[in-house]
Amino acid sequence: MTTMTDTSNAARFREFKMPDVGEGLTEAEILKWYVQPGDTVTDGQVVCEVETAKAAVELPIPFDGVVHELRFPEGTTVDVGQVIIAVDVVPGSGDAAPAAVPAPAAEPAAEPEREAPKGRQPVLVGYGVAETSTKRRARKGTGAAVPAAAAAIQGELNGHGSVAVQESRPLAKPPVRKLAKDLGIDLATVVPTGEGGIITRADVHAAATPVPAQAEAEATVSSAPEAPAPVVAGVRETRVPVKGVRKAIAQAMVDSAFTAPHVTEFVTVDVTRTMKLVAELKEDKDMAGVRVNPLLIIAKALLVAIRRNPDVNSAWDEANQEIVRKHYVNLGIAAATPRGLIVPNIKDAHDKTLPELAAALGELVSTAREGRTSPAAMAGGTVTITNVGVFGVDTGTPILNPGESAILAVGAIKLQPWVHKGKVKPRQVTTLALSFDHRLVDGELGSKVLADVAAILEQPKRLITWA
Repeated sequence: MTTMTDTSNAARFREFKMPDVGEGLTEAEILKWYVQPGDTVTDGQVVCEVETAKAAVELPIPFDGVVHELRFPEGTTVDVGQVIIAVDVVPGSGDAAPAAVPAPAAEPAAEPEREAPKGRQPVLVGYGVAETSTKRRARKGTGAAVPAAAAAIQGELNGHGSVAVQESRPLAKPPVRKLAKDLGIDLATVVPTGEGGIITRADVHAAATPVPAQAEAEATVSSAPEAPAPVVAGVRETRVPVKGVRKAIAQAMVDSAFTAPHVTEFVTVDVTRTMKLVAELKEDKDMAGVRVNPLLIIAKALLVAIRRNPDVNSAWDEANQEIVRKHYVNLGIAAATPRGLIVPNIKDAHDKTLPELAAALGELVSTAREGRTSPAAMAGGTVTITNVGVFGVDTGTPILNPGESAILAVGAIKLQPWVHKGKVKPRQVTTLALSFDHRLVDGELGSKVLADVAAILEQPKRLITWA
């Protein structure tokens, strides 16, 4: 039976769910909360930053109100469609808590399972959350004690004010409870360090870490011991959870390496004239305000080579057994970021002038380094350039970005002895490597593309004569 209180609570408190932030992603990690319970929020205000398998994204909330509760702490991976924040949209109208979040009690009654909403629900970004059969499990009572201060804080978060709680279930999110169960850890014995007395994954790992006997003895005789930091002597291994960008990279590389038959060809080329052109362009007033470097000329050279050999700009459609010829070039640039490798791309790079291409490259690189690259910026690439030369590496055998047919690796540009006009002279030299999908790019076509790029870098005037 639905009571008037339940109805008023449902109208008063609104929940914001983890949206599908693009391309059917199923989960995201909460990196940072920008609000706390009690803060006033407005429609469109960014409340948190999350990291998907492709990028870090800021999430705006679609209504006004006062933050009532943050459902997950920072560092938690949340499935799309799960509620992450509850907002009081009618603040000051009482102390009732939202019906969907009952306050913890010593012996709470089992919650009825809630039927998942039918169909796909409207979300902030993307195509909506797929229908799911996931239901909330009934909670069971427990006599485990929690710190009084933590219980009081949790009571305030749930809208009941600072009330004394004698006994309650240890506060931990479902993924943390599963981790504790897998490790054989009793949550009642874990010292919580999370906000509001919430037990975090780090707390569970700390409880599972053996403490040296001497440290344990010192902690025992201490009159007022603090929670000891996990200390492990002679650690030889560290295990890092695979998630976010790293998880996406791993899956993409496996899919690519074991789906597309890779062929890699190499060529070493004298780029002395290209380096002179770069120096001249840096002084050109038409290039003022944009960054000019060898990568700019290499990108332009690859675009010209694709124009001369358009069949390389294709994709393999396994489902329909078709080769998709693309009449546009979305040029991907592999970028190393603190969160891992990402490959944003410059849309319609083939239509851009040299200054426009330089500006787009500069924006792409700065956005990637700041961690602001959106999933849309990484979608729809056709060919990619990876510049391993910045690490002093001569060359490599790059793996194709999934869905693309070719990737060009650029090695370090070094001063080397080179036969020039019949004499051995010091010249600026680099090695290029082109990997391509042999299902749709034959050796002849791949060789022509690589040879054209090398020829342009050796004689940059071909940018004009061939374009």
